[in-house]
Amino acid sequence: MLRTNTCGELNISNCNQNVILSGWVQRSRDLGGMTFIDLRDRYGITQLVFNMETNSELCEKARKLGREYVIQVKGTVAERSNKNLKIPTGEVEIIVNEINILNASKTPPFTIEDNTDGGDELRLKYRYLDLRRNQVKQNMVLRHNLSILIRNYLNDLSFVEIETPYLIKSTPEGARDFVVPSRMNPNEFYALPQSPQTYKQLLMISGFDRYFQIVRCFRDEDLRADRQPEFTQIDCEMSFVEQEDILNLFEGLMTFLFKEAKGVEIKEFPRMTWADAMKYYGSDKPDIRFGMKFVELNDLAQNKGFSVFDDAELVIGICAEGCAQYTRKQIDELVDFVKRPQVGANGLVYIKYNDDGTLKSSVDKFFTPEQLLEIAKKFGAKEGDLMLIMAGKEEKTQNSLGVLRLEMGNRLGLRDSNKYSPLWVVDFPLLEWDEETNRFYAKHHPFTAPKPEDYPKLFTSPKDVRANAYDLVINGVEIGGGSIRIYDKEMQNDMFKVLGISKETVNSQFGYLLNAFEYGAPPHGGIAFGFDRLCSIFGGVESIRDFIAFPKNNNGRDTMSDAPSLIAQDQLDELCLSLIPKQ
Repeated sequence: MLRTNTCGELNISNCNQNVILSGWVQRSRDLGGMTFIDLRDRYGITQLVFNMETNSELCEKARKLGREYVIQVKGTVAERSNKNLKIPTGEVEIIVNEINILNASKTPPFTIEDNTDGGDELRLKYRYLDLRRNQVKQNMVLRHNLSILIRNYLNDLSFVEIETPYLIKSTPEGARDFVVPSRMNPNEFYALPQSPQTYKQLLMISGFDRYFQIVRCFRDEDLRADRQPEFTQIDCEMSFVEQEDILNLFEGLMTFLFKEAKGVEIKEFPRMTWADAMKYYGSDKPDIRFGMKFVELNDLAQNKGFSVFDDAELVIGICAEGCAQYTRKQIDELVDFVKRPQVGANGLVYIKYNDDGTLKSSVDKFFTPEQLLEIAKKFGAKEGDLMLIMAGKEEKTQNSLGVLRLEMGNRLGLRDSNKYSPLWVVDFPLLEWDEETNRFYAKHHPFTAPKPEDYPKLFTSPKDVRANAYDLVINGVEIGGGSIRIYDKEMQNDMFKVLGISKETVNSQFGYLLNAFEYGAPPHGGIAFGFDRLCSIFGGVESIRDFIAFPKNNNGRDTMSDAPSLIAQDQLDELCLSLIPKQ
């Protein structure tokens, strides 16, 4: 054995024991007659002691060790005189009598510390070093622990974990596929799965009434903090269930995870319709940790001669409590914020409800003090509050004010990462219209069932059809989503028809699923949770990259291995492919 103990387990009860430790040199301190080395492994840090008086040769050898050298030491556990009670091993140290260098190390390009001096790109390039840092290591352990808890919970409820294929058929709906050329079938391609959707439905037809899988999925889409080209889902499907059954079961899963992994009691999972989420928060994933709900002002704000309001489809605002003291500079910062391309607003109107009871606004010349007071009453504003108002096209204005609401929540410290407010958003539109292609697309995916009472509207008023779908939102982040599925061939064909997908395409792309519906498909539904996002919520970090061992950067590149990269011409020839010259 290269070690008898880890660097995180020894304590005062181990004093006078002879031990062997192996690990990496975290840091070294030369104090003249004494040299101290912190030895690190996955489990923790143990202090090593070398005494120049008792063994000068060994001490000199220790002084030559560089950071991240891999070493083995043999010695005796002793009680420390200057204890460090911040770490589990802080009461003891090892009096070393033998040291072996297992491998030398170059000087790392950044410090392997909690507060490292390495930037994001540098740490991604040397990700194997970044993973040695305690914070990143803890993220990986958190991810592991959550996966074990999830598997055990679902196993206890008779779910069966079944692997589905990674090489599948490309389909026309959804995000872009990553495609894989087939050498044995020239000019034909597999796709990597965006989700195991059709396969888990086929498993329901197969009689596996409770399926789950912690599965890798792939989407060729633009990246951001909560997106990666490859990501992991907790994918679940159940037969003979209705929407309420699924919501209740997975509320139980989330309650269990928060209690076991965070020691947090989640007591309620409120429900909110998609229409109300947009009306009051301007988002289908509202953060309900704080209020600041939208107030519609068309009746009080329009027909006053202010064209920005008069010509608008919607006039709405939020009330920021206690912000009437904002300076002109602070107001201008908010105006500049909403005019950023990412927000897309044309401007911002404010009304201050001053401490002396007076009202001051940026539209004073169009509104009397009495009219401003009526607006303040509709907000429920009180002295000291600041009202922020936007106007324009309904959807765009809702979205812009939703972004401003979150910004104000951040500025006022209302988005506490230690507070968890889950929410089910239900009754999504089944379809959404795309002006560019002049057709409807499925809001979730084309296998989502409409609300039974809305099915007759599918061809007469498709935009009014609600989906039998639901999303779980925690702290303004969509953690998971699912739906009751279509399991009837006729209804599925109707769905494809309203989406404008031709019969030939349907037969080519989905014929196997429609055929399966004719062999006794049970009613079924399911949900998929973004495992990476769930980990980031539990870890209190916005970026999912911190919870993926080897993530890609914002350009979809693995800067460590330099993927994607060119491949040899003979490989291209085997695949019947040719490179397109760069312009």
